[in-house]
This record gives sequence, structure tokens and C-alpha cells, in this order.
Amino acid sequence: MPSVHDMTTTYAEAAAPVRRSGFVRQLGIDTQFVLVGFPIGIISISVCMSLFWTGVGTAIIWIGLPILVAVMYVARGLAAVERARIGPVFGVRFRHPYYKQRPEAGPIGKMLTPLTDGQSWLDLLHGMFRFIPSTISFVFVVTWWSGALAGLTWGLWGWSLPNGPDDQDLPELLGFDSSYGTKVIFNLALGIFFAGTLYWVVRAAALLEAYFAKGLLSGVNDLRAQVASANAARQVAQEQKAAAVSAEATALRKLERDIHDGPQQRLVRLAMDLGRAEQQFATDPDAARATVAEALSQTRETLDELRALSRGIAPPILVDRGLQAALTALAGRCTVPVDLDAPYFERLDPAVESTAYFVVAESLTNVAKHSNASEVQVSVQRASSGLLVEVADDGVGGASLAKGHGLAGLDDRVRAAGGVLAVDSPVGGGTRLTAALPL
Repeated sequence: MPSVHDMTTTYAEAAAPVRRSGFVRQLGIDTQFVLVGFPIGIISISVCMSLFWTGVGTAIIWIGLPILVAVMYVARGLAAVERARIGPVFGVRFRHPYYKQRPEAGPIGKMLTPLTDGQSWLDLLHGMFRFIPSTISFVFVVTWWSGALAGLTWGLWGWSLPNGPDDQDLPELLGFDSSYGTKVIFNLALGIFFAGTLYWVVRAAALLEAYFAKGLLSGVNDLRAQVASANAARQVAQEQKAAAVSAEATALRKLERDIHDGPQQRLVRLAMDLGRAEQQFATDPDAARATVAEALSQTRETLDELRALSRGIAPPILVDRGLQAALTALAGRCTVPVDLDAPYFERLDPAVESTAYFVVAESLTNVAKHSNASEVQVSVQRASSGLLVEVADDGVGGASLAKGHGLAGLDDRVRAAGGVLAVDSPVGGGTRLTAALPL
């Protein structure tokens, strides 16, 4: 389960976002990514191919195994560089993936571990074949940049090109006038075309190379992160379900015990008193009237107890007027002075309001019964990620969330709502109870 701090902050993502780039900045990032990637691709294929096939060819005499391990680490280093390079292209920062480790293995086993690691083989595969998308991207980027720059500036330097009697340039080959002005206009049109489509072509070329790298270098790690996240979510859901069942069972047992110890006993006594009064009316009317008066008093007390029990089920003021009004009424009934800080905000989900109400109600009940406190402070604040409820007193402390203590059922109720509950209660230092509930 997450901590209270985690509930009030945003969770870090598997790939941390970075500042989004503007149009011109992204064009520069994509261009340098492709231009730098081409020579890196040449180095990568040269080193990885030569070492890999050398290792395969000499593996039969065992010399090749260390060579294969070495090429795995070389590919891993090149892969780390590539993950850092593709981050700005996608606008995210890619995490370092998981590589297989065998700390219990011997020296030889540890040395050969990369040969049994799937991600290491994917790194090697990228190092050996990344030259293909790098070359394609490089050709397009160089062509479009050259066409844009050359076409837009041809009028400044085109006059200096040699043009012998047998030379023909592109306008003439296409049937255009061979005058210098026509050539300037023709090349300017080409430059405008290349410049107008430059961003999209460069972007597509960079994404071609970057997606190839991402699929091999981070795809498996992203899948593992998604599986881990799904497993964690399933575990949290199972814990919430178990907590909800436990909280419901605890609440039912408490309600049954309270009804048995309170209203049920009073109703039994009320029935006996009314039966006695019925017999006394014939022989002793005065005693019968006294018995009826006592029965009426028992009826009022029973109604008061039933009202008190109904507040623990669904207080009407909470349903009708909201959390702030319900907490105000709750603080007014507490026998210990309450400093309430609960600003008004729009209505929340009924389950959240109900859980927050019971957190405060149970806390105030424990303060009144066990803390010997002279004052209690209640704060309910809404944050961007959830609702934060704090109840602090200056009593004797010693409260605990452990099973068997009074707050265990409250902890189950909060966990069932998807929140977390924390208690800071040193002996003699008062108690601070904090609940974070997600919205």
C-alpha cells in the first residue's frame, strides 16, 4: 500500500516527461539525432559484427565465450548512449532497463550471465542492424536539408557554376528556358518545396530510427513495467477488498454488540415493566402509574441510544448537508473542546465523505474515552490528489493501528476506500492521526 506522502504527491512514471520542444528546436534535435546516428551506426555495426562473428567462430575452443561476453557489454554501452539520444526525440527520459544478475553464481557464471539475458541480446541485435534505419534516415535528412539550403540560396552563388557548351542543368533538361533568371526562379521553387516539407520529413526520419531503437532497447522493459504495475494494482485491489470485508464485519459485530448491550436490554426491561404495570392497575393504580412513568423514561433513553447508533450507520446531516456540516455537528457533541478547520468545498463522492466522517467520529470517540486530552484539533483539507484528514490531541498517547486495538477497524475502513491511515502517538506525547483518501 502507498504511504500518506505518496497519496498527496504524484507518482513517478516509468518514462519521466521532459520539457516539450518548440517547432524549430525539435527540428534541430531531430536533425542532429539523425546526423550523429549515422556515424555511430557505422561504428556499431563494425564493432558488433566483427566481435560477434569472431566470438562465434572461436567458441568451439572456448576463446570465443569471453569475446561474446565482451561484445554484449559493448552493445550494452552503445544501447545506453542510444537511450539517452532518443529521449529528446520522444520528449521523455527513458529509464535504464533491467539486466539479469546472478549474485549467487560463481565467477564463471557471473561472467557468462549476459549471454543468458534477453535484453543483452536485444542490445546486440540493435547494434548489428541499426545501420539500416540510420542510413535511410540519413539519406532523407541530408537530401532535404541540401535541397532547402541550395534552392533558397542558389541565386547568390549559382552564377559561379561552370556552364560549358555541352553542359545542361536541371531546368534545361526539363524543357525550361536556360536564362539565368529562369534558373533562379526554378531553384527557388525547389528550395521552397524542400523547406516547406523539411520539418515533417526530418521528423519522420528521426522517428523511424528512434522507434527502431525504442522497440529493441526499451520495449521489453516497458512491458515489464506495465506487468509490474498491473500486478501492483491487482494486489492493492485485493487488499482493499479484504479491508472492506474486514471493516464491514467489524462494523456489524460492533453494531450487534451495541444493540445487544443497549437498546435490546432496555426493550426487555420495558416489556417487563409494562407487564407489571398491567397487573398493578387492578390492585395498586399509583404503583402502576409510577411503573408507566419509568417505562416512558426507558423509552426515551432507548430512542436516544438508537439515534446514537444510527449516526454510526449513515448520519442524515452528512447525506443532506455535506461533510462540513456533519463535522461541525460532530465537534459540537464531543465532550472535549474541538478546534475544527474544515473549509467548505463542493460535494465529494459519498464513499469519500462517509469515510472522512467516520475517521473524525471514531477519533473523537477515542479521544473522549481514552486520551485524557484537554483539546483536540481536527483539520480536513482538499488537495489535488485527495482529501487529507488530521486529528491531533494533547492526551496520553499510546494509540496503535495493530490488530486488537480500537483503530484497527478504522484502518480497514480507510484502506477499503483506497486510502492510507497513519498514527503518530508516542506515550505521553499526544496522538496525531492522519488519513489520506483519494478522490
